[in-house]
Amino acid sequence: MEDIARTVIDMENAALERWGNGDPAGFLEITAQDVVYFDPYVGVRIDGWAALKKCYEPIWGKIHFDRFELLNPLVQTDGNLAVLTFNYVSYSGGQADRWNCTEVYRRGGKSGWEIIQTHWSYTEVFTNKMDK
Repeated sequence: MEDIARTVIDMENAALERWGNGDPAGFLEITAQDVVYFDPYVGVRIDGWAALKKCYEPIWGKIHFDRFELLNPLVQTDGNLAVLTFNYVSYSGGQADRWNCTEVYRRGGKSGWEIIQTHWSYTEVFTNKMDK
């Protein structure tokens, strides 16, 4: 279990590092052809690798942040599946953006594991409502 957790977390960190330098290919390289993807910027679920690539094309080279933190990562495994959940903070200038993320990995692909389901959501909205 520990080796799987370390592998999945390392893969996620490497893809996020590339993302922060404007390169979404880090995620595309570890994503399955039959991926499903939820993003708060997109009104519907994205189905499939080709649709995800198309979604990334307009932002390629435009996303940059100074650093990020992957907080509270937890990997739960069951056979050929590993579910990674974490809180995420990216920092750019003086601004911090906070997210929740769930990534479902399936054993397979070139790297041994591939993402089959992604769900990103903001934490800021919920946090602000709870503070009031």
